[in-house]
Amino acid sequence: MEREKITLTGAPETMLATLYGRALDSRRPNSVLHDTAAVQAVSRIDYDFRKTRMKGTTAVGVAIRAKVLDDWTREFLAAYPAATVLHLACGLDTRVQRIAPSSTVRWVDLDVPDVVALRQRLITPPDGDYQLVGASVTSDSWLSDVPNDRPTVAVFEGLSMYLHKEDGKRLIERITSRFPTGQLLFDVYGTTGIKLQKLVPAVRNAGATLHWGLDDPAEVEGWHPGLKCLDALRSVDMPGLDKLPLGGRIGLKVVSKIPGLRDAGRILRYRF
Repeated sequence: MEREKITLTGAPETMLATLYGRALDSRRPNSVLHDTAAVQAVSRIDYDFRKTRMKGTTAVGVAIRAKVLDDWTREFLAAYPAATVLHLACGLDTRVQRIAPSSTVRWVDLDVPDVVALRQRLITPPDGDYQLVGASVTSDSWLSDVPNDRPTVAVFEGLSMYLHKEDGKRLIERITSRFPTGQLLFDVYGTTGIKLQKLVPAVRNAGATLHWGLDDPAEVEGWHPGLKCLDALRSVDMPGLDKLPLGGRIGLKVVSKIPGLRDAGRILRYRF
């Protein structure tokens, strides 16, 4: 089988690090995600994954973050079985395969056209009401094509920090204004995390740049009437950290004691 040569650079290239992290996690006996679709995708890519510097602790950390967002999405779909899911900046994330939503769910995967074309070659789309859209999250056109007749959950992992704050704010305003009710599930860096971005190998090696840091989750509540923060999990407090290798658990204990560093990353859930 001929493998897919990767020509992506910048922010799109960083999705290969998280894909590889989920694949590494799935090979562990105590895997967090069991993401076999990620393993299959990695096997079909011609790329030096050593560039990502993804190893035990970072790989399991990626999987833990993904699982929190997966579980929150499952909770939303349990409450609203006929909902719409907007999976923004989906990259090569196999979230729809992991969650395997019922046929009553409308699922939209969205990323820039080059990434969508790569995804089409590497990942088999699911059955059901599924759509893969090639567009920038910051453009207005794609959102108006999504019917606003259902409760909607927007999931965007590894996106916010690559946006400028005004674009992130505009995205949230557009989603919360279009749909009658729903949730926003996403991860953020604090301003300390943005300042330390060159210490993240996947960001540094791809030549990407992080822009938006959010220190106060309550700030977002002011961007739309009725927008309420339900959860603001710090990276050092996420469920499942006991699955990290010993070195990773020790490192997190140290980080959790240092102001600024312990707030460098969060996963957020908002209701609107």
